[in-house]
Amino acid sequence: MEFKITERIKGNYSILAGWVIDGMGGPVQKNMVIEVKDGTLVSFHKRKPGNPDQKYDLDFSSGTILPGLVDCHVHLFMSGTNSRKIRQGQLLAPFDSIRHAISLHLRQQLKHGIVAVRDGGDYAGHALRYKNECLGESGLPIMVKSPGKAWRKAGRYGKLIGRPPRNRETLVEAVKRWKDQVDHIKIVNSGLNSLKEFGKETLPQFTKDQLMEVCSMARKAGLPVMVHANGIFPVKLAIEAGCDSIEHGFFMGNENLKLMAEKQIIWVPTAYTMKAYSQYLDPADREVDIAKKNLDHQLDQIRRAVQYGVPMAVGTDCGSLGVHHGAALMEEIRLLMTSLNLEKTIQCGTLNGAKLLGLEKDMGSLTTGRPATFVVSKEPPSDLLDKFWRPFRIFIKGRPWIDNS
Repeated sequence: MEFKITERIKGNYSILAGWVIDGMGGPVQKNMVIEVKDGTLVSFHKRKPGNPDQKYDLDFSSGTILPGLVDCHVHLFMSGTNSRKIRQGQLLAPFDSIRHAISLHLRQQLKHGIVAVRDGGDYAGHALRYKNECLGESGLPIMVKSPGKAWRKAGRYGKLIGRPPRNRETLVEAVKRWKDQVDHIKIVNSGLNSLKEFGKETLPQFTKDQLMEVCSMARKAGLPVMVHANGIFPVKLAIEAGCDSIEHGFFMGNENLKLMAEKQIIWVPTAYTMKAYSQYLDPADREVDIAKKNLDHQLDQIRRAVQYGVPMAVGTDCGSLGVHHGAALMEEIRLLMTSLNLEKTIQCGTLNGAKLLGLEKDMGSLTTGRPATFVVSKEPPSDLLDKFWRPFRIFIKGRPWIDNS
């Protein structure tokens, strides 16, 4: 059956869905009728047999409806391009220049069904400024959460996404100065994941006590703490300090995975970064082999995380080489699907992400009483990952979003 849409979709309307994935990890539901009233989901029920002439405002009976997607780790100031000239320009661009790139990146996210993103910081706080000054005027109905700039130790990795505390200023004192201006706190507690030496670990940037002070202050301020950490010791300190999420977490090991499961700390694995490196770098470069080994190791950690019960959310680290805004999320989901079924994987990319961003009342699941924010794929669930590059329709709080660019 062809998809059909009537004009009466601005207020109250009915939807016939071939399949529904609700975002909560439960089984796919087939032949469902969804009722929307004033932008809110008010009813879900099975289509009654024996009434083929019943009319619906939106007929998606050959496709799948799922919640709007969430990317929990992006860098809005950077593109995934392999053009060195463009990348170097973006690394140091002033706001008046980079804001156009941020707008383009957010539009790319929306085109792929992503309705919320969590930024990981940039050297000048451009993404946070864009959110505050430009997002409302852009007309883009996407939620953006940003820490402004990340926090790092002086002389350590992270210059392009953050800054260190001032001289003689403690980490918690530095973070406290900015706490009223940001959506969450981003701390860098290790170096990069090496493409030169497989499994190389770096020392932590901050002590457990320093991290605990920040996490304690953040809880009182209602601010989540996301920590960039690779390797056993940097991850261990962040977990024990009480962070809300571990970003990347390459080579963190079994004990950290078990501890995350015990404390229910969310892991954002960003595994696709390594696949992208292996595809975009010179095939003759030794770094390609290291990237492939890193990916295999991370996928093994994901398998063990599932066994232990570690909560995971989807984050792409888009803006990294070959990791393009919007398109990368489905690639990350495919990698998670090597360890999870479709429903649980979609939960990682919807409800778990919404919870991490503090948006679970607004998006992330298809349940009555919640805003009607969802995407429509022309594919059945069996073909979703192979063919779902861009959704057929995107609805934000009950209204269809059409890209007019």
